[in-house]
Amino acid sequence: MNTSVIRLRTSLQDEVLDLLNDQIAMEAHSSAAYLSMSAWCYAQGLNGAGSFYKKQSGEEREHMLKLFDYVADAGGLPVSPDITNIERSFEGLRDIFVRALEMEIAITNKFNLITEQCHKLKDFQTARFVQWYLDEQMEEEQQARRCLEIFDLITTQDGGLYRIDSEVGKLKRKDQ
Repeated sequence: MNTSVIRLRTSLQDEVLDLLNDQIAMEAHSSAAYLSMSAWCYAQGLNGAGSFYKKQSGEEREHMLKLFDYVADAGGLPVSPDITNIERSFEGLRDIFVRALEMEIAITNKFNLITEQCHKLKDFQTARFVQWYLDEQMEEEQQARRCLEIFDLITTQDGGLYRIDSEVGKLKRKDQ
């Protein structure tokens, strides 16, 4: 299909479409990264954290598909991303917690950039759509920080790793 015909059928500007497709890829990568973290945790006998990150992986995939659907519904061409460079080994559970927080902060920064570009180009419909993600990212970052807080408060001494794993496994989102 001719891309010029596609462009005539969408109100999405090229800059916004490119950013949304980049975000689709970022969400897909995040989903795969969380699944890898989950697998590592399960292999270490950390079933609470394994379950937590498996759930996170599914949520990131849902976020990706929501973006994919928005682009398609707006008449744009969503791009199914290649997923590469997924870490499979980690220095420990705290390393995973730090990487998860860094990943969530990067995602928040990207949504801020998308919102900024939408306002600059007066694409208020997409800016309104992206607001849900900004709200979601506040919760994602809070939960990632909580994992680190739990680790640092309990420490790994005297069975602490078991307790950390148990506490992380109990974490629930506010809306659930």
